[in-house]
Amino acid sequence: MTWKALPVAAAALIAMSTAPAHAAGNPTLAALGDWRSGIGAIVRIYTCGRPAAGDLCLRIVRLSPNPPQTLDVHNPTPALRDRPVLGMEIGSGFHQTDPDRLGGGHLYDPISGHTYRGTMTPTGPDTLKLRGYILFTLFGRTETWTRVPPVPFR
Repeated sequence: MTWKALPVAAAALIAMSTAPAHAAGNPTLAALGDWRSGIGAIVRIYTCGRPAAGDLCLRIVRLSPNPPQTLDVHNPTPALRDRPVLGMEIGSGFHQTDPDRLGGGHLYDPISGHTYRGTMTPTGPDTLKLRGYILFTLFGRTETWTRVPPVPFR
């Protein structure tokens, strides 16, 4: 091997070593998109905050067919109780915490007005498990969301 061929060989080696990681699935990339929540609302997961760090946020882009409420009436801050649920950011700060999961985020539940710590785990190309919890993951609840085609915001 000549010195001129070394950079090409190094680039090929780097490409081969990173290819399996993408083929096996990157949880940040797998989580991006529109998802049907447990109550039927459509939630968009998108890059936000520190995009270079892979931070993700969640925003309600369509209410469920029979929403429990259309305003944030259970918010602990009285001044926020008249804001619409549609368009609300309900999750932030999620980033890859291990090879298969996103964590470090917070989830706001407009139905209860509570904010929880959260994790997201893509479990297939079209399913995502979200876990909201208090203090420890043991004290929480998991929902399975289903990917939907991109929807217009309304």
